[in-house]
Amino acid sequence: MAQTAILNEDMMHPEKQALLSKEVKHIDIKSFDARPIVDQMRHMSFTSRDLARATEIYNAMLADPDCMVILTLAGSTSAGGCMDLYADLVKHNMVDAIVSTGASIVDMDFFEGMGFKHYQASDSVDDRVLRDMYIDRIYDTYIDEEDLQACDHTIQLIADGLEPKAYSSRAFIAEMGRYLTQHGKKENSLVKLAFEKGVPIFCPAFTDSSAGFGLVKHQVNNPGNHMVLDSIADFRELTELKIKTGTSGLLMIGGGVPKNFAQDTVVCAEILGHDVPMHKYAIQITVADVRDGACSSSTLKEACSWGKVDVALEQMVFAEAGSVLPLLASDAYHRGFWKNRQARRLADVFKD
Repeated sequence: MAQTAILNEDMMHPEKQALLSKEVKHIDIKSFDARPIVDQMRHMSFTSRDLARATEIYNAMLADPDCMVILTLAGSTSAGGCMDLYADLVKHNMVDAIVSTGASIVDMDFFEGMGFKHYQASDSVDDRVLRDMYIDRIYDTYIDEEDLQACDHTIQLIADGLEPKAYSSRAFIAEMGRYLTQHGKKENSLVKLAFEKGVPIFCPAFTDSSAGFGLVKHQVNNPGNHMVLDSIADFRELTELKIKTGTSGLLMIGGGVPKNFAQDTVVCAEILGHDVPMHKYAIQITVADVRDGACSSSTLKEACSWGKVDVALEQMVFAEAGSVLPLLASDAYHRGFWKNRQARRLADVFKD
């Protein structure tokens, strides 16, 4: 079905084809060395100095042989041009586990892994016209809804092929990675690379994404004999990793469920009777306003009061992640602490 959608691109309405003609190109952190910029930012003020300190903390995570690095993703940076950046973090052993929204994993990465694209949008098109042409808009980025529905149906097909039982999102996303190793169109897919590298991906709100449509169709078509997602297993499994590894660091892009889910593993471990340290390192890049009391905007110092994050090595960076994350990631890639890290393959802890 996905292949059909790709082949039918030439038959697309000319106006729609024109709107979906300028692909989003994902940034390559290996192609430039951000170290000189970050080094100078260290002597500046405001967000520049915050970013420089955040980069120091991330490099400290990578240099710490005992540290499990958890990447959390919320928002649309993958669609906006950071998709290859995240894939490179996995490829080069710079993250050990991922907690994400479903959209970043399914609607964006798995979607492109199937051969589909995101497109730069024009700000002069009426959204009602876009709806008529089946074009979805994420701020200044377009997605072909027909391609997205092909992705939904692929999720259904994966679910249809599984034994009818409960799965954590991590286990189901591993099956998505397995699918891409056989049918994928993009080598640098985060989902595919994570499967190959043994990096577990958790999506605690997995059905709040395009995947939800495919999974609903799976259940409707298989009443009483279908797979289900077990969000409690997600929490238990990630907590097990925290208990197993002890020292941990968080690189959080945006906030939301992934941020709180990863932070809460410390509290969950305590509830289970384990004495584990708070997350030793923590970085959050966000534009959320702290004044509304929401989880997305709560500072990392605030998280300390809940027993989640130590305050010695934490840094908030208030910026749109797509504008500063490439500098942090490029700096870390070129400083090379990842070269001495041992691959943890934390996904292998779980015997599905």
